[in-house]
Amino acid sequence: MDIIPAIDLIDGKCVRLTQGDYDKKTIYNENPLEVAKQFEDIGIKRLHLVDLDGAKKGEIVNLKVLETIASNTGLVIDFGGGIKSEQSLESVFTAGANLATIGSLAVKEPEVFFSWIEKYGAGKIMLGADVSNNKIAIGGWLKATDIDVIDFIKINFYKGIKNIFCTDISKDGMLQGPALDLYMTIMKEIQDLKIIASGGVSNMKDVLALKKIGCGGVIVGKAIYEGRITIDELKNYINAN
Repeated sequence: MDIIPAIDLIDGKCVRLTQGDYDKKTIYNENPLEVAKQFEDIGIKRLHLVDLDGAKKGEIVNLKVLETIASNTGLVIDFGGGIKSEQSLESVFTAGANLATIGSLAVKEPEVFFSWIEKYGAGKIMLGADVSNNKIAIGGWLKATDIDVIDFIKINFYKGIKNIFCTDISKDGMLQGPALDLYMTIMKEIQDLKIIASGGVSNMKDVLALKKIGCGGVIVGKAIYEGRITIDELKNYINAN
């Protein structure tokens, strides 16, 4: 199981929100490239880069940060936040992202999303399923829908999507443990799905619990920045796996 550190961006800085609340923002580093290089130096291969400004605005804002990290590291980067058109999708790939993370558009314009899967390949797209009370949320988690998370993931899985990460918004940034029951339910319903867990991870025990239930990866943010998971622990995990 891959550990995928998250770098969330506001005003070009590395930040974290609590439960997706833009008013509950903590700035951890003003230089995201420095953070990305620290991860790469210990053997991390993947990076989850989120343009929170873009998610809120509905158009990409922090493309320069993506370009900088992609051109100065060898990390496999998935980038999301504000990708609402094929032009913006192209710009993300041109800037160096290996995968584009799509959430809101897959909900609001599924036919457009499916056309991107056909054109670019399922391997280039990562579907973000953000969940509140088992329902999908969109627009940087600011808007709830009545779409059931399992129904949503099933539709996209059967369209060929391979890269799916799921965030329980109630867990995100709370450092109180991930939504194990949610992930087990999803994987039971969709047998061949390898899901990437996101939200709530507070320590390495949480990481190992997600590995045990069969998650394909875990996105970790606040636990690293708050020192709940140390660089040495990350390094040890990578070396052992």
